[in-house]
Amino acid sequence: MKRWLAVAVLALAGAAFFGHGVYILVKAEIAQVLLARAWERTLDGEEAVRPWSWADTWPVARLEAPGHGVDRIVLAGASGAVLAFGPGHLDGTADPGEDGHTVVAGHRDTHFEFLRDLEAGDELWLEDTGGDRRRYRVESFRIVTDADVSVLDPRHEDLLTLVTCYPFDTVVPGGPLRYVVRAVPAPVRHG
Repeated sequence: MKRWLAVAVLALAGAAFFGHGVYILVKAEIAQVLLARAWERTLDGEEAVRPWSWADTWPVARLEAPGHGVDRIVLAGASGAVLAFGPGHLDGTADPGEDGHTVVAGHRDTHFEFLRDLEAGDELWLEDTGGDRRRYRVESFRIVTDADVSVLDPRHEDLLTLVTCYPFDTVVPGGPLRYVVRAVPAPVRHG
């Protein structure tokens, strides 16, 4: 009887763990649909469009990695509450579309999972709230500790930095390491 009870408890715990993981993924995907709608309203000229009534954030950019089929709405701020729904623009860094160093953070197991597949030379696009698009080329990758904030330093040059927790395959949230992708402006191809 005790053996059966132990098996049942383990099965329930496994189902709960699996269910929580599925919930996080579904929430992230549904949020992106609502965020896309808010983004369209933003491009139509509305300011600080909240994707749902209780949201404490709004879309500030659209990030694309065309070679990887990635299209994400970037939110204002990078708190844990914001990152639960999408990548976030780090306060204090250049706003998307402005000259300077723009930093965007995201979760490694949802919105920024694709960072693991990026390669030097890959193309990224960042669209601002006015509809202007900037093309970037992935230049480098680094793994740093969460205490190394030098990767966030303001720069006088245009730079896009994407940051997520590292390693990608861990089941433990957070951790002391960060995966940092640096991208530099690339000329827009015509034709």
